[in-house]
Amino acid sequence: MFTDVEKLITSRNLKPKKKEGFLKIISIFSFLGIMLGVAVLIIVMSVMNGFRTELTNKILGFNSHITIKPYSKNITENYYNEISNNYINFKIIKTLNGEAVILNNNSAKGVLIRGIDPKKISNIDLLNTNIIDGQITNFTNGSIIIGKYLAIELGVVVGDIINIMSSNSMTTPLGKIPRQSSFKIAAVFSSGLYEFDRSVSFLHLNDSLSFFGKDSDKISLEIFLKDPLNAYKYKNEIQNINPNYYVSTWADQNKSFFSALKVERNVMFLILTLIIIVAAFNIVSGLTILIKNKTKEIAILKSLGLSKKSIIKSFFLTGFIIGFTATITGLIFGVLFSFNIESIRLFLSNTFNLQIFPEDVYFLTEMPSEISLSSILLISGFSIVTSIIASLFPSLAVTKIEPIKALKYD
Repeated sequence: MFTDVEKLITSRNLKPKKKEGFLKIISIFSFLGIMLGVAVLIIVMSVMNGFRTELTNKILGFNSHITIKPYSKNITENYYNEISNNYINFKIIKTLNGEAVILNNNSAKGVLIRGIDPKKISNIDLLNTNIIDGQITNFTNGSIIIGKYLAIELGVVVGDIINIMSSNSMTTPLGKIPRQSSFKIAAVFSSGLYEFDRSVSFLHLNDSLSFFGKDSDKISLEIFLKDPLNAYKYKNEIQNINPNYYVSTWADQNKSFFSALKVERNVMFLILTLIIIVAAFNIVSGLTILIKNKTKEIAILKSLGLSKKSIIKSFFLTGFIIGFTATITGLIFGVLFSFNIESIRLFLSNTFNLQIFPEDVYFLTEMPSEISLSSILLISGFSIVTSIIASLFPSLAVTKIEPIKALKYD
């Protein structure tokens, strides 16, 4: 593809003389600009991918994939049996959710109470495998399961008794007062999702019914699937069985959240690609100056019989090598950084006493990273194509150099 002469010219162009030090500086900045652009893009996209995947896994492991709530009619036992018989692979849980306030040591904390059947608690995979204190078997009437950060905020451990005030009130001779009950902490879980670990607690289904003053016909059904991506398909089937119930999927319940993540990811990609484009302009300016300084040498080469095509190829190869090597270096640096991003975060946090990736802001306890092959190929391809375009246009300027005039005036 490239002759020895073309490679020789390219080699000399990449090693400018001392008096051409400015060209060397431009080449270095072009290399660093593209390298950093590629590396930063890979790191940011890996973190965004990891953030989305980690949140999705936590949400899908903690929340149901399909939820059936009473709408114009209450959910009957016959309907529950019908769903169970029609979809034997479904994991179905009867639930009753509500808001409450936990009172302990003169402190109050608002939480979401999820009432579930203890016999079906194993269907919630994330909860079943992330108990850090206590036992699931201790989850009976009069007991409660709370999250790690809620336990820390309240200063309680397994076996302690906590008071909970319901959002529903009851009528007494003195008027309406909030319902209050005491529960023993049976276990503490750590889902890895900060917001869940500090704001969600689990009660026995019967306890939640009495605590919120509800009848059994107010119970909702939560369904867990083997493949959460099939939720929308099953949603339509279940909705057709009885249109009197409201059926929603995990995607419906978190639609705005995941849409925001997708928009942010795309915007970050567009903004950071500008780094590569700006760095590519350095290649354009560097080659333009190089060709201007090499006008006499180009004229001599043409006089000796070297074709315009060969000269164009040699200068194009100069810019392409800068862009290609910068892309590969940036790719390696970005991938290595992404693989070790949590260790780097901990090092920087401990060394400089900085709070990087706070849990209460980003919900997760660790900085996630997921390297996507498609993202790497897209970023690398974009960088190389940009380098090709940036190298091609200045190289074509060689065709405008006329040997006679160049030698006469130089």
